[in-house]
Amino acid sequence: MGEVLSQNEIDSLLKALSSGELDVDEMKDEDKKQVKNYDFARPAKFSKEHLRTLEIIFEHYGRLLSTNLPVYLRKNVQVEVMNSEAVTYSEFSNALSNPVLLGIVNASPLNGSIVIEMAQNLGYVVVDRMLGGKGVPLDKPRDFSEIELLIIERIFNVAVDLLVEPWENVCELEPRLERIETNSQFAQIISPTEMIALVTLNVKIGDVEGLLNVCLPYLTLESIMDKLNTKYWYSSLQEKDEQQYTETIEALISKAPMPIKAVLGNSSISVNDFLGLQVGDIIRLDTKVDQELSVFVGSIKKFTALPGETGDDYAVRITSVIREEQ
Repeated sequence: MGEVLSQNEIDSLLKALSSGELDVDEMKDEDKKQVKNYDFARPAKFSKEHLRTLEIIFEHYGRLLSTNLPVYLRKNVQVEVMNSEAVTYSEFSNALSNPVLLGIVNASPLNGSIVIEMAQNLGYVVVDRMLGGKGVPLDKPRDFSEIELLIIERIFNVAVDLLVEPWENVCELEPRLERIETNSQFAQIISPTEMIALVTLNVKIGDVEGLLNVCLPYLTLESIMDKLNTKYWYSSLQEKDEQQYTETIEALISKAPMPIKAVLGNSSISVNDFLGLQVGDIIRLDTKVDQELSVFVGSIKKFTALPGETGDDYAVRITSVIREEQ
């Protein structure tokens, strides 16, 4: 039931209408609700929050590429995320021109595959640098030879392996490069009408720039869509940072080799006596038999000890710890 107006409210309303303060046509327009058309051919499966989270993930991925690729290409590499958008797979595949470099990546344990498209000029630069050239792309594009594809496949494998770390806050991804296609018709991994998230990265190798497109089908990401939000991503990142960072540092330090030496004593002799040393000669040290020895960790005196033996080996028994303030 609608709201019932009092007599005073009715009088005020009639007075406003008669004086022109209220326009009946404007009141009718206010009642109309704006309806947005829904395109069934392009269902909105990726929200802005999903795309923003993907950008954050691939910004991390770009930093890893910038750090690791120069080891192989011996050239400065800069990677920047350009944009992310939701499109149909047919829009992505129709924009490709042959020959093309498409890496089909198995995204285990997720269902399906993802596609990484590398610009042609970047492929030629990679081949040129890997074979000792200056990293100059070809003037006229041509098909890639089998040998060139094997060289490019090595860089693709490096790029695919680097996907693990950026995705670890969302899922434990185990990507594996299945194959490289140079014809877009042989890379129909999903239905042309299926929605995908397309993340575009700008890659600069030396003075040559090109695009790296990452195609992420909705069917592949469907099981982890609830985790593709910045709130979840940052919360899991903070938890892992507090625990894993400390654990990783402790694990690395515990494995670091530390040279330890116990100094029995010191002595000074002339060069002439040194040259005349024979087996059985005795060198007099500046320490006594019952005197404690200095034990060095690296170049720092850290302990004092008494000499002894354990089994058939010489050993020392720690008698005191030298603190930093001492």
